[in-house]
Parts: sequence; structure tokens; C-alpha cells
Amino acid sequence: MGEPDADDESGNDGAATWHLLWQAAFGRDCFAHPALFARIRDRLIDAHRYRGRQLLDYLVLPGEIHVVCRLQAGDAPERVARAFGHVVARWVRQVQRVRGPVFAEPYRAFPVESDADLRVLLRILAWRPVVQGECVTPTHHAQGALRITLGLSPASGFNARPLLNHFGESVIGARASMRSWIARRPGDRDLMRWALIHGLPHGRTRSAGPPGRGVVDHAAADLFAAAGPGGLDAVLGLLEKWVALCLGKPTLLSSYEGSDALRTRARALVASLAVRHGVCAAAVVARHYGKAKATLCEQMAACRSRAEDRAILEMPLERLLASGLDASGVGVASRRSGAVPGRRSKLDRGKP
Repeated sequence: MGEPDADDESGNDGAATWHLLWQAAFGRDCFAHPALFARIRDRLIDAHRYRGRQLLDYLVLPGEIHVVCRLQAGDAPERVARAFGHVVARWVRQVQRVRGPVFAEPYRAFPVESDADLRVLLRILAWRPVVQGECVTPTHHAQGALRITLGLSPASGFNARPLLNHFGESVIGARASMRSWIARRPGDRDLMRWALIHGLPHGRTRSAGPPGRGVVDHAAADLFAAAGPGGLDAVLGLLEKWVALCLGKPTLLSSYEGSDALRTRARALVASLAVRHGVCAAAVVARHYGKAKATLCEQMAACRSRAEDRAILEMPLERLLASGLDASGVGVASRRSGAVPGRRSKLDRGKP
């Protein structure tokens, strides 16, 4: 991995910035345990004491470990993960003697493409403990690098200068600039979108996430964030409204009711959009509408054969997101009949 040399910045040509994430497996929530945190912090610092590596930021939560680092060309996130993950897993098993995996998966790595992206990531990570209910303001969370970087806590071996260099030349000025930057809380939609893209719960639960998924693509995350806390039902409701608008029938808001040709076509378009943008599988949409998957798939194929429907399916997602539609009123029929979303009530079982 190279000779230990934390301060050597040679070899930074072609260097890349990465966000590494470890998420606890179900039932594991002790990363921030007092007996573990100091060891995790020290291990992170030691893993970056090599030529061309810089540890820019870290955050430890009960169920998450976030690392922002800069690696020289030829180095790779897997090497950092190898130097860290197995050792931490052993420590966790010593503290929490429960059988089973420690991490939901070995690790996740996300490239940070620009200085602007780095700033956005730092602000979201600063507010992540607040979103998770661990504290009321970012600077109250002690189990991370933020307080050290801002000069509120002892360094404990962490060198904050590489990160401060992104905010100014002098330490005092850089700290003031960084404090000002993170002071504004990101919007709820931005926080939800970020959590979905990274396969993490938004807030204290995962209720608004896609069913049976971890990390989602950007399009699905945009839709879930636009739909708000209503989860999958709200996203499908948003797609229903968009389809109704595209078909020139803005009053067609309950497209899952009835069996006429227009509503059948609308259901198929909603399902096709959900699959196209990675929201969920066709089987999930079929359950949502109380229809057979095979029938819905046939109707989706018919949509793909019609030029006017293909035009709707191929419209850029940005047009939907910029349309001003919201998810209010979603699931009116289900609530009216007392049905559970995704199931058919007794009153509806006789309907096609």
C-alpha cells in the first residue's frame, strides 16, 4: 500500500475523492458504542497514514460509518475497506455477541466528482445525525470529524487541514466559511433523495423507501423524494397524475378503478413508467392495482407498440418533476373503502 507518509501530497495527480459507507446489518446498532468509537476512529486514521491518502471527514452513527477520503491514482477504495472492515467487524462481535453478519454488505463506495459535490456531501453528513435523531444540531454530535475540523474538540490524531483547504487558506477563515456552509439545513427532499441513492433510511425508519431494495438509481430517488413521505403509493399516485395529464384527462385521478379501455391504458402506462425509472417491478404495480401480473404485462407491451404511448414513456423525467404535480389525494379510493394499499377490499373483489 506504500510507505506510511500522511503529510506527503506527492502523487496527487489523478487523485480521486471517495465517499465510503459501511451500514450495519439488521440488529446491529453499536458502532457508536463508547467501547468501539475510539477504536474505529483510530483505525480509520491509521488506514490513511499512507502516501497519497488523505482522510477528509468521517462520521460514526449507531448503524452507519461514513468516510470521505482522497486517494492517489492507482489506489482504490477496496484497499481502504480491507484495512478497516474486517477489523471493525471483529471488534463489534466482541462488544455485541450476536451471531450473524456485522455489515449489511462489505461496503459501498461513491465517487465525489467535484469540489461542489464534496461541499454538498459534507453538509448532508453534518446534518445526518440530526435527521437520525441523534442530536439537535450538527455540532452537538461528537462522534465524527466535524467538531474537530471546526476547532470545537481535540484533534485526537485527526488532521483537519486537508479538508479546511477546500474552504480557505487560513485555518480561522476556513473554519468560518465551513461553519457558514453547513449552517443551512438541506431540504427534506434533498435529504430523502440522498438517503435513497445511498441505500439508507431517511429519518428513523425506511418506510418511504422502495420495497425490497437498498441503493436505488437517481431517477427512482427523484420520484420518491418528489412524492414525499407517502412511499410507493405516493410515487404511483404521482405517476397516475402525470399519465392523466399526458392523456389530456386531468380528472382521471383514480386510474386503478374501472375496466374501460382508457383506465386500462392508464394503468399500463403507470406500470411502464414505474419499471422504466426503477421505482419497482411490474408485479408490485399489479398488486397495487389488484390486477394479475400477466394481464398487466400484456397491457404494458401494448403500450410499447403504440407511438403515442412510447412518446409518453420516453419523455424526460425532468418534465414530470418540473410539472408542479404533488402526491396529495393519493390512495383516496383505498382509504374510502378501508383497503390496505396494494390489496383489494371486499367491496372491490367483484370488480374486474
